[in-house]
Amino acid sequence: MDVGDSPRGPIIEWGVAGRSFDGRTESGDQYLVEPYPDGVLVAVVDGLGHGPSAAVAGQTAIAALEGHAHEPVVPLLKRCHESLRRTRGVVMSLASFSAVTSTMTWLGVGNVKGVLLCPNGGGDHTREHLLLRGGVVGYNLPTLRPGVRPIARGDTLILATDGLRSALVEDLALGDPPQRMADALLDLHRRGTDDAMVLVACYIGSSQDS
Repeated sequence: MDVGDSPRGPIIEWGVAGRSFDGRTESGDQYLVEPYPDGVLVAVVDGLGHGPSAAVAGQTAIAALEGHAHEPVVPLLKRCHESLRRTRGVVMSLASFSAVTSTMTWLGVGNVKGVLLCPNGGGDHTREHLLLRGGVVGYNLPTLRPGVRPIARGDTLILATDGLRSALVEDLALGDPPQRMADALLDLHRRGTDDAMVLVACYIGSSQDS
């Protein structure tokens, strides 16, 4: 089980599962989980198409984020946009968890789906979907308006590329370890016609929140 740490202690537990199209060794679907002081950034990127050129675009976007996780999500996405101008571009979604304010700020351009599942007792949960803006990072950016929402221990974020079917949360067993959830989602909902990736991040706060 992977944990996103900060000086305050663990912020999230997370897992990721992915598969390249048709057994290719290179995938345009890439991810990042990078802690920063009192928080952690998660991102899932989908290079347009598949194969080596898509992989280059996805890797370029991740490289633009690395080392800058502490920055707000809008400047981060603009940083990716500038880095990707000579590639085929990507679609991407990212979320920044803050243990100081107990909030999550998320933003998406294109069709990397995002859904936040919040337990509300009795084994049930509410869900909130990331509002995605049309566009291609590296080619044309829409107006960027991130969403900010309060977050509590046990709230679970899922980011998934379009290699997975849209109804991916219907069969989800909330409360399973994030890696088990990611593996199950990939197995159940992978389309098989494109690269596919799903990242599951469960907010656990930090040791100072207990």
